[in-house]
Amino acid sequence: MKQVDLTFGDLTVLVGPQGAGKSLALQWLKVAMDGRQLVDALKAAGHPTDRPDVLIDLIFGSGMAPAWRDGETQVRLDKKEISPKNLARIGNGSERLFFVPAHRSMLISDGWASPFQKLTSDTPAVARMFSQNLFDRFSGKDAGTLFPVEKRLKREIRKKIDEAVFHGGTIGIEEDSQHAQRLRLVHGAMHLPFMTWTAGQREFTPLMLGLYHLLPSVQLRKRMGTEWVVIEEPEMGLHPQAVTAVMLLVLDLLWRGYRVVLSTHSPHVLTMLWMMRQLKEQNARWQLVCDAFDVARAPMRRVAEEAIGKDFRAYLMQFDDGGKVTSVDISELDPSAEEERIAGWGGLTEFSSRFGDAVRKAVNEAEL
Repeated sequence: MKQVDLTFGDLTVLVGPQGAGKSLALQWLKVAMDGRQLVDALKAAGHPTDRPDVLIDLIFGSGMAPAWRDGETQVRLDKKEISPKNLARIGNGSERLFFVPAHRSMLISDGWASPFQKLTSDTPAVARMFSQNLFDRFSGKDAGTLFPVEKRLKREIRKKIDEAVFHGGTIGIEEDSQHAQRLRLVHGAMHLPFMTWTAGQREFTPLMLGLYHLLPSVQLRKRMGTEWVVIEEPEMGLHPQAVTAVMLLVLDLLWRGYRVVLSTHSPHVLTMLWMMRQLKEQNARWQLVCDAFDVARAPMRRVAEEAIGKDFRAYLMQFDDGGKVTSVDISELDPSAEEERIAGWGGLTEFSSRFGDAVRKAVNEAEL
């Protein structure tokens, strides 16, 4: 990376090509808020954390140590310098930011999640922590039924998720033929193991179950102490209808008081961001948010009212001519902007325009 400068809103979306460092930037955000929590988890798993180069490998995954260069690499959050030497002094050991990694479905093997210490340093620490969260949930006394659960998600959100992903199925932990507890999708007489699910179901389920961590089952809006949520590539494996359900869940997180950061390759996600910015600029009625998501107005009123006043931002992370990564604020998302990076939504609509141009030329040439 050359220089990445991000100013976060209530909902911030990062876009950019593969390998542009979106995940690395988001992991540094986690480190900058919860350094001590990460170091404590690594120590508890028996890892040495007293050497900065080793610590970089342990946090970001084996082989990442050379990416940090003393005297050259700088990371700051609100002007506070973050380095491998001071991570153990960042935070109080509790969780300020909850991280949902992109490789979430890979953390479930044979219908079960691994605890932190069972995963090696080849796996980034944020993924190991997420796997531990799933392990704890699978092992909990209320894991018999994990979806649908009435007091965990709002009824309108549960309905959208069911319609888009599970189609009347029930998710829970059951004993298999070998008397081992495993994740199952139940449809009538069919009790389906994890690897027989659709790709969308395998990707969405750990995302949903991870977010349960942020949705208290009691009459509380949010989890005490946790202020931020990072979700990498929420669209993975999902039909646009299911992506819409995920974005509705994101609006619920905003209503609860969390600040949310997403990375994405989906124009659908940015379309929602563009819509919310436009509704805010037009001082639009909250009812239009409900109409856009096709949900009943009355049950979702508070979520819609809260969402329409939030600060929505988008950034493109791109390679410069020298192959280094820089960031560009594309929050305007104005299709008529002179700057292509803004008009093309960081490249997500570039090929749609090119394909459309090809069709228009073909039609014009056929008429000659």
